[in-house]
Amino acid sequence: MENQQHLSGRHVEIQHKVDLEPVGRRALVEPGMTLLDAARRAGVEIVAVCGGAGACGKCRVRRVDGELTPPTPVELRAFSALELAAGHRLACQARPLSDVKIDIPPASLSTPQRLQVEGQESEVAVDPVVQPVDVTLVPANLHDLRSDTVRLTDALAEQAIPRPFFDQPVLRDLSAKLREQDWSVRLALRRHNHRGEAVGVLHPEQALLGLAVDVGTTKMAAYLLDLASGHTLAKAGLMNPQIAYGEDVVSRIAHANRHSDGRHLLQARLIESLNDLIDQLCREAGVIHAQIVEAVVVGNTAIHHFFAGLPVRQLGESPYIAAVTEPLDICACHLGLKLASGAKVYLPPNIAGYVGADHVAMLLATDAWRAQKPTVALDIGTNTEISLAVDGQLFSCSCASGPAFEGAHIHAGMRAAPGAVEYVQIRDDGVRLQTIGGKPPVGLCGSGILDAVAELRAAGIVQRTGRFQPDHPRIISWDGGGAFLLAPAADTGNNHDLLVTRRDVNEIQLAKGAIRAGVEVLLLEAGLTAQDIDTFIVAGAFGTYLDLESAIHIGMFPSLPLERFKQVGNAAGTGARQMLISAEQRRLAAQIIERVRYVELTVHPGFTTVYMDAMYL
Repeated sequence: MENQQHLSGRHVEIQHKVDLEPVGRRALVEPGMTLLDAARRAGVEIVAVCGGAGACGKCRVRRVDGELTPPTPVELRAFSALELAAGHRLACQARPLSDVKIDIPPASLSTPQRLQVEGQESEVAVDPVVQPVDVTLVPANLHDLRSDTVRLTDALAEQAIPRPFFDQPVLRDLSAKLREQDWSVRLALRRHNHRGEAVGVLHPEQALLGLAVDVGTTKMAAYLLDLASGHTLAKAGLMNPQIAYGEDVVSRIAHANRHSDGRHLLQARLIESLNDLIDQLCREAGVIHAQIVEAVVVGNTAIHHFFAGLPVRQLGESPYIAAVTEPLDICACHLGLKLASGAKVYLPPNIAGYVGADHVAMLLATDAWRAQKPTVALDIGTNTEISLAVDGQLFSCSCASGPAFEGAHIHAGMRAAPGAVEYVQIRDDGVRLQTIGGKPPVGLCGSGILDAVAELRAAGIVQRTGRFQPDHPRIISWDGGGAFLLAPAADTGNNHDLLVTRRDVNEIQLAKGAIRAGVEVLLLEAGLTAQDIDTFIVAGAFGTYLDLESAIHIGMFPSLPLERFKQVGNAAGTGARQMLISAEQRRLAAQIIERVRYVELTVHPGFTTVYMDAMYL
């Protein structure tokens, strides 16, 4: 294609449009610019540890449409012939020759960008349990003394709608709304057995909205949806305030057991933060709280119990029994949530004491529960839930992977924020770091410490037992176990040496060993080996941005071809949204529970041996 054309005697360069998906950004580039240049121009942060020199191979993308320059020698070494034929390229090497569309996999996006694209729109038929009914009543007068509820019920009967149930919170609003709105209202009716239930009284112009929330041990994600279309109107996230009472659920259960008001305090903190999220979502969407007529909240079993105000003592004592596993409908007003006066909060079923509704939501969203070929689906967090699906059966377990992947218990650990190292490359000529926002390094987030340990192992600096090779020039004496110098104080953003310590390596060994052991035990139960796995689904915020090759290299995941892995982001949040807008999805969630065989790792005869082996790098 010609890159220049004549216009009125002048040379005008043709710009090419680069469509960057799934981020949804576009950029115009001049001839000679790379796809990496286009991404940077569009504000899309693609991982390029080497700075775009072609040395790291991290900036992998896939051409969907359009024409690019032929593969360079660097790309011919980085990809197989099949990968090149499928359109895989390095963003720092490929240059557009026409308008092009590229797909950027999660592993090639910097952490904040991954978090932006996680949790796609729910692709299910919209059939919410709450429906709007617009009704206009004959005004009351001295010759017609029917009560407001009878008057409303009679008007509904004219539309062949049976008399609904009116709970006290709705009755508090009904009379005033009827008169303020000249006897015309939009009634939010919730399907309940054979009789509807009025959960809100609105103006006929106001849309019915729903709230979906994924409450993680560390973070919370909330989504505001239009129940008629299923579209997400706004989304927001916060840290879980319960962290102040323990980094993991076991610590929080212990706190609740030690203090007479502990359980109620943890519930109150959670509700306060959720109300803050609701305020934020309503401001962003330009709506009022009364329009939110239904909510779905998912979390692990302990979070579920704290949220619902249920006892948690039995969760912290063997045999770790949940108070309830069935789905629940709780009045939002009883919880103190700022929703419509009669809105209900739907809590999907739990699987067991440490595998909760969030895992059910993930299995639902990914469709993993239907898999016929061996499929592993895990949601990585402080507590990691794992399921193995095969031939219509589900094996599930939970493992305490700890907070290391959130940067906790790591010497220079931090949350994913500007200046956090997210990728590491160690070569003979030195150490290359990529930080969030391109800022000077100040610490290591979860993906950074995982990458660092994998690179240290690949370079032979760390032995398979986790010990450092003492003769490496970057190994320094530190607290009896040694440490590797990632960056000297002069190159950091806080004037402190950036280190990976022996204890950091041990924390990663403990975390990754627990996850791998959980996978292996489920395979044992199903009579399979790791090589039988057809699809390996990795969910959760951390799972979105970990480097798969690093996870495989340290033995956290089985050594499988990368094309068998799928990183799906916050699938629990997506599953919650699906159940919010579809009664059918709630029915399917109940089916999932019936197929699950829960495996308690602590009493499994093979767990200790498998776990000790999984600790090795």
